[in-house]
Amino acid sequence: MSFLEKMEKQILIGDGAMGTLLYSFGTDCCFEELNLSHPGQIQSIHKAYIDAGADLIQTNTYAANYLKLLRYGLEDSVKEINSAAVRNAKIAAKDKAYVLGTIGGNRGIKPNSVSIEEIKRSFREQLYCLLLEGVDGLLLETFYDLEELETVLTIARKETKLPIVAQVSLQEPGILQNQIPVNEALKRLEGIGADIVGLNCRLGPHHMLLTLEQIELPLKAFLSAYPNASLPTYTDGKFHYEGDADYFRHSAMAFRNEGVRLLGGCCGTTPEHIRAFASELKNIVPITEKKVKLQPEKITVVPLPTQRDYSPLQEIVKERPSVIVELDPPRKLDTSKFFEGARVLKQAGIDAITLADNSLASVRISNESLGFLVKQELDMRPLIHIACRDRNIIGLQSHLMGLHTLGLHDVLAITGDPARVGDFPGASSVYDVSSFELIQMIKQLNEGLSFSGKDLGQKAAFSIAAAFNPNVRSLEKAVKRLEKKIHFGADYFISQPVFSEERLLEIYENTKQLDAPIYIGLMPLLSSKNTEFLHNEVPGIKISDSIRDRMSKLEGNPEQSALEGISIAKSLIDAALDLFNGIYLITPFLKYELTAELSKYARERANKIRGNIYADTTVH
Repeated sequence: MSFLEKMEKQILIGDGAMGTLLYSFGTDCCFEELNLSHPGQIQSIHKAYIDAGADLIQTNTYAANYLKLLRYGLEDSVKEINSAAVRNAKIAAKDKAYVLGTIGGNRGIKPNSVSIEEIKRSFREQLYCLLLEGVDGLLLETFYDLEELETVLTIARKETKLPIVAQVSLQEPGILQNQIPVNEALKRLEGIGADIVGLNCRLGPHHMLLTLEQIELPLKAFLSAYPNASLPTYTDGKFHYEGDADYFRHSAMAFRNEGVRLLGGCCGTTPEHIRAFASELKNIVPITEKKVKLQPEKITVVPLPTQRDYSPLQEIVKERPSVIVELDPPRKLDTSKFFEGARVLKQAGIDAITLADNSLASVRISNESLGFLVKQELDMRPLIHIACRDRNIIGLQSHLMGLHTLGLHDVLAITGDPARVGDFPGASSVYDVSSFELIQMIKQLNEGLSFSGKDLGQKAAFSIAAAFNPNVRSLEKAVKRLEKKIHFGADYFISQPVFSEERLLEIYENTKQLDAPIYIGLMPLLSSKNTEFLHNEVPGIKISDSIRDRMSKLEGNPEQSALEGISIAKSLIDAALDLFNGIYLITPFLKYELTAELSKYARERANKIRGNIYADTTVH
């Protein structure tokens, strides 16, 4: 008799975590490889779950696919590992339990991290390995991204008539990360052909039961649930779970009352947790009807975006020439020179002061705090750079929510220079997300949704700039990146400094079809030494040979070098304003008097070209 036939009349018990036990034994490596190197250890864990009352056990193959084994250099061992895993499970199961071939999800909170085509190829390879070894069914588990699960379920359903369990994982109770209600998601999975649909991982019994209250009984499929033991804690460099098996025993009947017919455990669970479930539910008849607890209807009022103090820069620069200036936050606690420079730049009539986020991975005062003070004390628009390097997803969302709360709505999303180039080369570079994904996430905040899909109760009002590096061999490829950033939600671009009039024309010809405007980066040079350093050692900056020659002729004459640097910058401003409305001036070493002079020059030049465009010198 198949386990689906048994589930018509009884609740079946699944097993618990495999990785948690292996981790507790001190095996912090590729757990799936242990199917080959330590088969006895894997078999003993399977047997422990069967002895605890599990009717179904899952193969130790959650991450035994090409994409995940690649991290360990084991990508060519997919067949060997999966085949050994099934053999180990069958040896342990004998005639006492069914064996499910387990395949885990690849996408987490970053759905674009792995393409669907990569997922398809990897999934098919692992699927065939499991099917060839004769599993009793398939368990597709820990899928945060519904598109991925629907894709692989469709493939599996075409390839086999074996029972398939399809389980989603939730960032928030009741909804998937793309805001799809879990009840709707499970109906879709049932429609594709899943025999059992349900939830696993991320949530403990409490929140999983709250979610199950919103889930209707499937028409043809059965419901499953594999909760975590608890939230994990981190002590002395190790993760562990403190979930009590008694707590699982007390919650077992509640899972039955929500219609669950396959009940197991996920992260942190042990044979004791499974024994607790089994002791309460063996020989208990499942329910056939349930009343779904509907979520209270929300008042259908669309939240308005937060009111901005300034018009978005992308609108301003489309209407008239606009100048913004970068003034680096200080490396030391004395901010007097920074604010002195900000005041001078305000008098020069710039539209925004941009604040880098620890550029070149060098520690500086937080641009968030300086930006707030610039706005409050000087009534200037701050444009806050946000690097992916220093914050994980939690920190990025918190940081952005803080900027929103402070009324700082102009941001530049960048990847950020790696930590090893800066003050602390041994520090970690986080890079949880790419600049593309960060742009997309900020746009999601503008829709009133958190990175995980949770309703924030209010829409943010961020204007999102993205970085553009035109100093590359293939400008065509660079423009493709701009198009991709526009697709992800970028409103406008700010370029790395350009030091060639010919390059400015090339940029214009290659970008004139884009909808998003561009602020062209320009930077006054100080000396030949400064010029060579920028050209040879700073990522994203290349200086033309003619300009390097001009600066080298004045080596040893700092005053004339500075004047020549200003002259070069003014020529580039002339050329840039013939083609673009946006000028982005970068202040070297807090020498704000240079960028203030260039800001005034740019305004005067723009007035001559397009008439009197600036009514006053107030920053708007």
